[in-house]
Amino acid sequence: MFPIPPASVPPDPVTPVPPPTPSHMAPLSRGALAMLLAGLSMLGPLSIDTYLPAFGAIQGSLQASPLEVQQSLTFYMLAFAGMVLWHGAISDTFGRRNVVLVSLLMFAIGSLGCASAHTVHYLWFFRILQGVSAGAGVVISRAIIRDLYADAAAARLLSLVTMIFSIAPAVAPILGGWIVIWFDWRSIFLFLALYTVVLLAFCYWRLPETLPMEKRQPFNPRFLASSYGQILRSPLFHIKAGIVALNFAGLFLFITAAPEMLPKQLGLGPSQFAWLFIPCVSGIFMGAAAANRIAGRVTFARQIGIGFAFLLCAASVNVVYHLFLPPSLPWSVLPLFFYTFGMSLVGPGATLLALDLFPHIRGTVASCQSFASTLLGAVVAGVISPLLSGSVLWLASGQLAFTALALAMWLVSRRFRHRLLGSFKA
Repeated sequence: MFPIPPASVPPDPVTPVPPPTPSHMAPLSRGALAMLLAGLSMLGPLSIDTYLPAFGAIQGSLQASPLEVQQSLTFYMLAFAGMVLWHGAISDTFGRRNVVLVSLLMFAIGSLGCASAHTVHYLWFFRILQGVSAGAGVVISRAIIRDLYADAAAARLLSLVTMIFSIAPAVAPILGGWIVIWFDWRSIFLFLALYTVVLLAFCYWRLPETLPMEKRQPFNPRFLASSYGQILRSPLFHIKAGIVALNFAGLFLFITAAPEMLPKQLGLGPSQFAWLFIPCVSGIFMGAAAANRIAGRVTFARQIGIGFAFLLCAASVNVVYHLFLPPSLPWSVLPLFFYTFGMSLVGPGATLLALDLFPHIRGTVASCQSFASTLLGAVVAGVISPLLSGSVLWLASGQLAFTALALAMWLVSRRFRHRLLGSFKA
């Protein structure tokens, strides 16, 4: 059975909403809920990482330039970032479950459209449709966790979701590479459509509605403007969202550079992308396991501090190595294990601290938080990664710069917390 939502959440005005969850639904265990939420969150990385090994095949099939194919990722990220800002607010009004079901249906349609695209412009259009719908899973998963659990219990469940979710970035590029070899690039999007349909069926029958009617918010311009205004005026929100976004950008820099870096710098083929992704995902998994274990035993501040120690050391070692030695395996990718380990320690605490700034509009806060990460990811994919992907040293230096900026923001938030809260309330 699900726990009662935290009592600290104040009652909010309500508006007419769709009918409640069907009575045939059996309650989910904590483990089953974690698997389902992780499955929803996987849509984002699956829709990016599975088709990275197919860039060359897409260029030949659609007679497109490398830049045009790269732009299919950029357009996806921009659409993801633009819509992710609204998923949470919509779910605050109409409920978490309904938004998830509609977004899954849209993503399935977008995947089928990508599979049938005959020009790169059609591919762009359906990638935008995928981007518009893919973000609901990760945003609403965070809101569902905070709807049901408080403090250490929420941190443990979020870490468990991260552990399961971390499988996707490891499996996706390997799976995409083999699909391209044995079938063709269109089969990658057919696989995504099949995965989404299965997830849609499971969510319809098993995903509960976690936001009761008395906690729902009105969906009108005045209330939305007020909600977003509260969030955007909060310096602490910008800092905590920025910490997560910058650390993710340091990893995403390497992921988006993989189609250029791995073949030219390390001599790897499409089926060998695991050299990059397995260290990254192993670090995410182990870091999430560590975060799960220490949740409730140490404060969020201490956990985040330990995570930053791993992040800064890993990024610094990566830069120093490539200053003096040429790129080689496994040394060029090994620091990413420790980087992602630290990222998984920082992420849950920073995420929950941001959500707790505005407990009555957690869905909207989760949207704004995801928007920050995705918007920065789009800039990384479209601008920074193409500039730095010609050298592993440049990539490592970019990662270190992102990490240093995130650490500086965290230290500022710790040093001037009371002053920042005072300026926000004023």
